[in-house]
Formats: sequence, C-alpha cells, structure tokens
Amino acid sequence: MTMELASPTQSGGSYDARGQGPLPALRFRYEHAAATAVLAQPDVLAVIAFGADAPLLDDPGYARVGLEALSASAPLEVWRGGGPVQRGRDGEIRWSSDGDYVFAQLDIDEAAHGGITQAARHAYATLQAWCRAGNGQRHVLRIWNYLDAINEGSGDDERYRQFCSGRAAGMDGVFANGYPAATAIGRRDGQRTLQLYWLAARVAGTPLENPRQMSAWRYPRRYGPAAPNFARGMRATTQSPQLYISGTAAIVGHASHHADDSQAQLGETLANIHSLLDHDARQPFGAHSVFKIYVRRGEDAAALQARLREHFGDDTPLLLLSGDVCRAELLVEIDGVHGG
Repeated sequence: MTMELASPTQSGGSYDARGQGPLPALRFRYEHAAATAVLAQPDVLAVIAFGADAPLLDDPGYARVGLEALSASAPLEVWRGGGPVQRGRDGEIRWSSDGDYVFAQLDIDEAAHGGITQAARHAYATLQAWCRAGNGQRHVLRIWNYLDAINEGSGDDERYRQFCSGRAAGMDGVFANGYPAATAIGRRDGQRTLQLYWLAARVAGTPLENPRQMSAWRYPRRYGPAAPNFARGMRATTQSPQLYISGTAAIVGHASHHADDSQAQLGETLANIHSLLDHDARQPFGAHSVFKIYVRRGEDAAALQARLREHFGDDTPLLLLSGDVCRAELLVEIDGVHGG
C-alpha cells in the first residue's frame, strides 16, 4: 500500500508559511545499541547498520549496508530529527520523515534491469519522480550509493563508469539547480543489488565545490562516458551550521595522487576536506561531527586510524569500513557530516 508523507505542519518541526527555514540541524551519532530499541525512539529518523552480522529488519527507517567495520564491532549510525517521526512506503521507496527531513531508500536488483547501468537509471528515475511529486518540499541534500564490485571491468566497462552513465540518464535534469553531495562505494558481498539512500529536506541547501578539485560533473571524457554527478559538499539551511561532505579522496584537479601510498593519500584527502571547510567557514571538529572512512586494504587500517585520531581529536566520532573506492588506484575515502 502506498503511503504519503506527513505534512511538515503536522510534524512538530520548525515551519513557517513560506516553507523556508532555517531548519533545526539533524543530529548524527554512532551508537552501540540494539537497532530495534533505537528505532522505537520517537525522534529517530534513520538507523544505518553495517556488516553481514547486522540484523535484517523490515522497517523503512532502517538500512543495512554490507560493508564490514575495521574494528571489533560496528556501531549503528543514528539520525535524530525533531520528531515525532512517521514511516511508510511509496512504491519501491521506503521512507521515514519528521516533516522537516526525509530519509528514503531503494534497493534495486541489477539482474531485474539487465545490469548496473539500467539499475542505476531506474533508481535515479525513481528518485527524480519522487522529488517532483513532493510539491517543492523534497530537496535532496545527500545521497549514498553502494554497489558490489565497483571496479570490476576495464575502461568504459568498469562497473562504476556504467553506474555513472545510468545515474546521469535517470536524473533527467531533476538537479538542474545544483547536485546533492554524494558517495559511491564498492561492497564486496557478491550481492548485485544497487543500494541507494538519501536525505532530503523541505528547505533546499547550497551545493559547494572545492577550490582544490575540479567539479566532478566537469571531469574530462577519460574518466568515462558520463561524469559523476555530485557536488563536493552541501551546506544545509539550518539554525546551526551543518555541512554534508561528499566522498573525498586523494584527487587534486581531476587526477589521482600518491599511487600505492595510503598515508600520503590520507594526507591529500584531509587537505581536500580542510579546503572545503575553509571555503565554508571552518568550525572545530568534535562530537557534533561524524566521519566514515572507507579503506581498500585492511592492512592499512590501524595506521590510518591512528593518524585520523591524531588529526580529528578524541571527541570526533570515526567509523572505518572496508570498501572499494570509485577509482581502483585510490585506497581511502572519507565522507561525513560536520557541525550541527
């Protein structure tokens, strides 16, 4: 049965007659708890679990990502809104909303669509139709894409390049006013399902680009027939500053740097993050921010974590996950939410 989103005026969240803002900032935390218990709390917009040992739950506010944690146990990633939260299903889309924000997700079987290109096209066509049906209240701030074997294939047959082609075709101009922030990471679970989840708000954010990097949507043809369509960051329209940082790696201009050197790549990645934050008036790191670090080689994890902890400090939540980055030569990628 199709269910409609709650009206923002019914949610208890911040609202004015123009549907503007600013909105209360979402709260993002890593928590060690039972997913069912967290989902029962009235202000919980989303719970993201990681790894094969995470439970399978039939709850629209819950997603399980098949990336294993590079630590003893993976915490839950918990998004908390203003509450109360309503959840439901709208066709293929599962959603959770507090009236100000929507967490929504899709799982697309590649085989049912003839491969990753058409699966991505279908996923993004479904997303763009959902956005256009929202009467101007569904502004996508951030998208996460996870797919198996992202670097499989050579040249334009690489699965990531095929995904980018399908994504571009499915968007159909829905983000003409600016792309959302985004991440695309490769799982290693053998499950040929494209997993897509996103965060939307009733007030649009402001896309940001990084002065050290060419905008991804302007990449030259050498990186594939369709450029990756995402912004380097998204500044949310919130009462306290909040920035959504896209997947960031050791790319300067459009070229990868420091082949086979994870520490040098991490340094370049951190420089890119600081460049983006400087471009957006940097705040100190701390408990109000969360970062996910995707690591290609497990043997690099301990040294990377030590350097990350030294860089970000003891209060900043960090989660290291085993995953493949969009370019085969890249060994580490970071995304996160800063501030709020």
